[in-house]
Amino acid sequence: MNEAQYDYLIVGAGLFGAVFAREATDQGKKVLVIDKRDHTGGNIYCEQVEGINVHKYGAHIFHTSNQQVWDYVNRYVSFNHYVNSPVARHEDKLYNLPFNMNTFYQLWGVTTPKEAKEKIAEARAPYADLTPQNLEEQALYLGGRDLYEKLIKGYTEKQWGRPATEIPAFIIKRLPFRFTFDNNYFNDRYQGIPIGGYNALTDALFEGVEVRTGVNYFEDAENLNKLADKVLYTGKIDEFFDCQFGKLEYRSLHFETQVLDEENYQGNAVVNYTERGVPYTRILEHKHFEFGTQEKTVVTKEYPHEFSKDNEPYYPINDETNNALLARYQELAKTAPYADKFIFGGRLADYKYYDMDDTIEAALALTSKELA
Repeated sequence: MNEAQYDYLIVGAGLFGAVFAREATDQGKKVLVIDKRDHTGGNIYCEQVEGINVHKYGAHIFHTSNQQVWDYVNRYVSFNHYVNSPVARHEDKLYNLPFNMNTFYQLWGVTTPKEAKEKIAEARAPYADLTPQNLEEQALYLGGRDLYEKLIKGYTEKQWGRPATEIPAFIIKRLPFRFTFDNNYFNDRYQGIPIGGYNALTDALFEGVEVRTGVNYFEDAENLNKLADKVLYTGKIDEFFDCQFGKLEYRSLHFETQVLDEENYQGNAVVNYTERGVPYTRILEHKHFEFGTQEKTVVTKEYPHEFSKDNEPYYPINDETNNALLARYQELAKTAPYADKFIFGGRLADYKYYDMDDTIEAALALTSKELA
């Protein structure tokens, strides 16, 4: 039997795999990374268009309060001071997000926190006795009809692909009201975009690591597995086991990107479209993530839709049915005869929605355990 050429084969060149590869390589391990796409970086990959870093798989804004994670990424790249302050558009009016004093002024003309709280209490009053059974009732119970109709209903129905009356109430556990004039979407201590785009981060993480793109693991899994002592799999866990118990469900997205012969299209990186009749959920103008001054601009319309084998899995549907199915795959991963050879990690293998800081934190935890 031939001796393995590598200590680790990493299936997936996204952020999770990149962090693991960096840490393993720095500890003297020989690592091979493969990915079926023709580029590294997974969903944070940026494509240069007209001198602008275009977020090919949707907006990614780094934010964290985890000092360890922030220090870690700053070892490899520097960050700009971008702060995410999205705008919501309903019909011909614009509203600031998250819900704050600017939003309440735009909705009702109130100018003080006391007035805003009174207006919210008045809006909620007709629904005070509800025991919410779905998302619509939950939103009405928390914020009243005006806010729900203009800023929640249409956007959420587009995201989930079904009426709000058919979406579980727990999806909106609370509404984050802020009674200050603060449009910063995140509460985290640190926020920004890597200077030079996200490729600068992943390129630095993969420096000195052997990476092969355009390689579909499942087309040659048996031979690829022989290359390494252990395999880190970061893809869909149900696909790894040939979906033998059934397929885990996701929501997906597709993007329409175009170059516009103008300097500034919408004046903000992210504008949400909250009407149900507008098919896309938001428009991204990528240059604003990095304060670009290029003569042209690049915009992307983001459309949510059902997941199929022909498109990317973005958002896991972590309802009771899917979580029970996940538990069966996780148990199989622990008990299969070859379990000692394979380790699983990342958003698809864990079937969790991870922000980038969550991804890095999870990858560092795994490397600490695996390479101790």
